[in-house]
Amino acid sequence: MATPASIIKRRLLRLVQLKERELAPFLWSFLYFFAIMCTNYILRPLRDEIGIMSGVDNLKWVFTASFVVMLPMVPLFGWLTGRFHRARLLPLIYLFFAANLLLFYLLFRSPLSGVWVGRAFFVWNSVFNLFVISIFWSFMADLFTPEQAGRLFGAIAAGGSVGAVSGPLITSLLATSIGPLNLLPICVALLLLAVVCIKALTKHVADGPSASPSSNAKPRGQGLSGNICAGAVRVFRSPYLMGIVIFIFLYTTLSTILYFEQAHLIRDAFASSGERTRIFSLMDLAVNILTISAQLFITSRIVNRLGLSFALAIIPLLLAAGLMFLGLFPLLPVILGLQIIRRAGNYAITRPAREMLYTVVPIEDKYRSKNFIDTVVYRGGDVSSGWLFSGLKAVGLTLSAIALVAVPISLLWVGVAWSLGKMKDHHPVT
Repeated sequence: MATPASIIKRRLLRLVQLKERELAPFLWSFLYFFAIMCTNYILRPLRDEIGIMSGVDNLKWVFTASFVVMLPMVPLFGWLTGRFHRARLLPLIYLFFAANLLLFYLLFRSPLSGVWVGRAFFVWNSVFNLFVISIFWSFMADLFTPEQAGRLFGAIAAGGSVGAVSGPLITSLLATSIGPLNLLPICVALLLLAVVCIKALTKHVADGPSASPSSNAKPRGQGLSGNICAGAVRVFRSPYLMGIVIFIFLYTTLSTILYFEQAHLIRDAFASSGERTRIFSLMDLAVNILTISAQLFITSRIVNRLGLSFALAIIPLLLAAGLMFLGLFPLLPVILGLQIIRRAGNYAITRPAREMLYTVVPIEDKYRSKNFIDTVVYRGGDVSSGWLFSGLKAVGLTLSAIALVAVPISLLWVGVAWSLGKMKDHHPVT
């Protein structure tokens, strides 16, 4: 007679298109992504409010500082990957960020707290949220085969969306009763949970049967070969990886332009810091509620039935139409609606599809090259588009005109996305 547990297990296997041996690594991966995204979305409203309090016109400088701080992180990460195996390195990275959060907790509560501590936190968070998510997806691309990625990455990403819904809920429920600063120790606990998940996943792979019998995996205890900047060098030598660079650069350019437009409209619409923080939190909540069902029911079906090219190109195409509408009607409800659709589409479809691109590359590219793209290239796009936005404003372009300028950039992104999906289909698995 079937037990409730066996019924739930059977339904989960059918819902997510899982094979029995994949259940444990899937659940640990789901919980791992939940932990880091819940952390990120507890911290995000605080970061965004600090950005506005520091001055919307100063955002370009904060973005530039984030990029400058990011630059030495790439060779440092390259050195670490050459010295430590992932089973040791990944937990150490999350423990390091947990220690950083404790330090900020003490600084915010000390007499030293002020605008510069807030700006330092903004820069730190801008590095943190890219770095920990990039490492997560590197680990996933390392553990799962291309075929498994097509079936599972959307559902694994849903773990992050559950965390991204939980983060704003935790913030809204506890921020007034215990104070925003006292949420930081909760984030520390979540990062420790991520470490537990990494340990469980590496043990599962070591003890077998492996979630993905990767032929290029390094023996336990060894790091990657090559020098500390090998990841960046490999990017510029590979047309495939350069395609991903262009894809990411166009994505960040459009995202930053919309972020700046949103910051200006929200600043003008709300005088209260509390109201602005509430709007940011509600936006996050709406985005992530929309994302979860799409990740569970739509992402894998889009990839498997319509192809990776379609999955990569659909959100850029919708964004081009949305920017055209924003150019005609530069209103707060329009920018908020466009941001919600763009971000939900990115988390549900574009991001999982983008991470599938790395399942066919060597392990050095899954960690070093991917980290270079996800950090330096990403923040480089932020910086350049931030200054571009400021330059367009300086020459007299309105928010409406800037939105229309961004339309052809979106159409270029559509073309790059479609081509990149085709390149992946013909790329040998290494």
